Amino acid sequence: MTFIEFKKLLLDAELTIPKFTALIKVSEKNIQSYKKKEEVPNAIASIAACFAKMNKDGVDYKNLINELDLQKKEKKGAGFSSKKKEKKD
Repeated sequence: MTFIEFKKLLLDAELTIPKFTALIKVSEKNIQSYKKKEEVPNAIASIAACFAKMNKDGVDYKNLINELDLQKKEKKGAGFSSKKKEKKD
């Protein structure tokens, strides 16, 4: 799916990119990176298509997703400082 098709689905779901990323707990920067690639991964495209269809059918999908209590993943690995890092004397 192209990024343009993806954005049209978000409009059908009555979502903006920031609202979409907040709902599914992913980085907005991550989703915006697909704009340069001009293609959206299948999983993200599927989610947007389902949201658009549910919205059209009058399903309160936002509440359903919020009930999942999704957690945003923290960045790990080299180059990312830990928030709990203790100072050495």
